[in-house]
Amino acid sequence: MEKVKIVIAGPRGRMGKEAVYLTGRTDHFELVGVLDHKHEGKRLSELEDFNNPAYDVPMYTDIEKCLQEVKPDVLIDLTTPEFGMFHAKTALQYGVRPVVGTTGFTNENLKELEALCEEMDRGCIIAPNFALGAVLMMKFSKLAAKYFDDVEILELHHDRKLDAPSGTAVKTAELIAEVRKPKKQGHPEEKETIEGARGADFDGMRIHSIRLPGLIAHQQVMFGAEGETLTLKHDSYNRTSFMSGVRFAVDEVLKANVLIYGLENIME
Repeated sequence: MEKVKIVIAGPRGRMGKEAVYLTGRTDHFELVGVLDHKHEGKRLSELEDFNNPAYDVPMYTDIEKCLQEVKPDVLIDLTTPEFGMFHAKTALQYGVRPVVGTTGFTNENLKELEALCEEMDRGCIIAPNFALGAVLMMKFSKLAAKYFDDVEILELHHDRKLDAPSGTAVKTAELIAEVRKPKKQGHPEEKETIEGARGADFDGMRIHSIRLPGLIAHQQVMFGAEGETLTLKHDSYNRTSFMSGVRFAVDEVLKANVLIYGLENIME
């Protein structure tokens, strides 16, 4: 199999580091460069956590210089929504297919990337969650919502996470909303004695965010009906759990020429 040439943005981050390691243990992946906000001109293998010949690749602070010099097939971005959007747009303009794992993209961002994919005839995958089990939880939630009108989403993450609710929780709510009629849940005269006690309101369903040290990424989707409840739950205990989805996304984006938002759209 021909090697897939990959550039990773954010290689020193918690997720980025795992993505670098993923390229080293995947036979048909070849890391050809990394994007970082410092260390211009250094080799990644010079850094403490990457002392391996497989990671002897140049480090860049300028994405255009990087793409021009190493000519990758795929850019994996695991940074922030602001950088993720800029990197995805730039990659597409250079004919490189982006796989983006940051959350917080607006509808306007997605429309812009969708148009750029069409213009460049290149695919782009944005995944709010790369854990395949979490994606299945979202798909199962959409199925369950056909039979249960009342649902609440509880998402739990580490205390360094910047956005709330999580992209996974929002995506889950969006999928549920596709098959569920908007409904205001709870007592019609319900009143919060402390603002925010009932969580965020999305089409009448509630989303609750918890941030604590010791957590990684966890979500429960709870459905209720007369005399019964159904709970769908997924836990990621380490960041390696996301790498099977990253590998899957890289392989799939090479076949795509449109924007794909969420792995559930390409999982059978």
